[in-house]
Amino acid sequence: MSRIGNKSIPVIAGVDVKISGNEISTKGPKGALSYSWDVEKVDVKFDEAAKEIVVTRSNDTRQCKAQHGLTRSLIDNMVVGCANGWSKELEIRGTGYRGAVQGKTLNLNLGYSHPINYDIPEGITINMPDNTKISVTGADKQLVGQVAADIRFFRRPEPYKGKGVRYVGEHIALKEGKSAGK
Repeated sequence: MSRIGNKSIPVIAGVDVKISGNEISTKGPKGALSYSWDVEKVDVKFDEAAKEIVVTRSNDTRQCKAQHGLTRSLIDNMVVGCANGWSKELEIRGTGYRGAVQGKTLNLNLGYSHPINYDIPEGITINMPDNTKISVTGADKQLVGQVAADIRFFRRPEPYKGKGVRYVGEHIALKEGKSAGK
């Protein structure tokens, strides 16, 4: 039994849900998303009266069980994202490391000989309250996480001083330098 798949998805007020064939679309104040599932493995029903979405599987094969929980989680992330949105916080550490948002481009100076210009994808908002704090927000949880990972990849935290781009609250295990052993 999939504990996650068996839970119904409550539809948050302000989110419109439409199911047509094997595609579900959600629309809310933060954006609109859609997802199509495998009809042979799972079925999705929307109960208008109870304001909840129920995901059921067709049989108990291993693939159906896997798709059951996955489909339920993805639809739940869509409903929450359209209502409240998702966000990731990053911070830049290092002398002279900084960034700025100019239009639909994120400009980063991370110690390289050239600045890094990252084009912000559609549906994502990047705010920088400080020149060392980055806030990535959007309705699509996967896209928010991917954009944050892309930004972190430009200069991952190095293990000796911890300089680079990291998630807020991320712990970096620092190594001892050469002189520490003497």
